[in-house]
Amino acid sequence: MRRLLLALPFALLPGFALAAEHDHDHAHHDSLNAHEHGAAELDAALDSSTLEIELRSPAMNLVGFEHAPSSDADKRKIAEARKKLEQPNSLFGLPAAAGCALAETELESPLFEGEAHDQHDEHDDDHESQHSEIHAHYRFDCAAPQALQAFDLQGLFKAFPGTQKIQAQLIGPKGQRGVQLNADQPRAAF
Repeated sequence: MRRLLLALPFALLPGFALAAEHDHDHAHHDSLNAHEHGAAELDAALDSSTLEIELRSPAMNLVGFEHAPSSDADKRKIAEARKKLEQPNSLFGLPAAAGCALAETELESPLFEGEAHDQHDEHDDDHESQHSEIHAHYRFDCAAPQALQAFDLQGLFKAFPGTQKIQAQLIGPKGQRGVQLNADQPRAAF
């Protein structure tokens, strides 16, 4: 299933290429690969009874900064964000009727490991190399996947108010699609 999530951006690439041809002026701002404060990316794939969700976000959205922690207050913010990310049921609003049980959680960030971010990058002067990101991957086993028609990110937007929009890529029984979500529109259907 992990390969399915990794293949998702490539499967959707033709649609994005057509959109890029349509609107040249906004191609740079709409890039999914650009590091943009306030914006995050989420991939979700439902395959049989397995739901995988992967969240990628600039650390700024989740902890309020991107530098290595320099104070006890910074360390507390990182610990608080990690604790929230370790409780995905409160972030994703999965319907109880689907009976989805968390089977696996992976959280990755230089901030969690106490490492300085991107110092090995050969372009230290490049603004992009100065950004830390947080990646979270979740796998759920769902007893009644047919009841998993949608999920609601209201909890995620509430837990991390620095996140203003999420570009979501979804694969489910009805096919694949991309949708942009925000605090006013936090719900996405599979």
